[in-house]
Amino acid sequence: MTATNDTARRKYWMYFAISLVITLFMLFFVNEWFWAGLPFVLTSFVLALDKI
Repeated sequence: MTATNDTARRKYWMYFAISLVITLFMLFFVNEWFWAGLPFVLTSFVLALDKI
């Protein structure tokens, strides 16, 4: 694993955490719109796992 790849994965983990918090916030307070955040959560999770 190169340093660039490691830095990119950390960035994707950060994106995942932020998008997860926002999606959970939307689930609790604007539950009819929480699904709008799901693509960001799922995409950043897959990128953080380095599967794409």
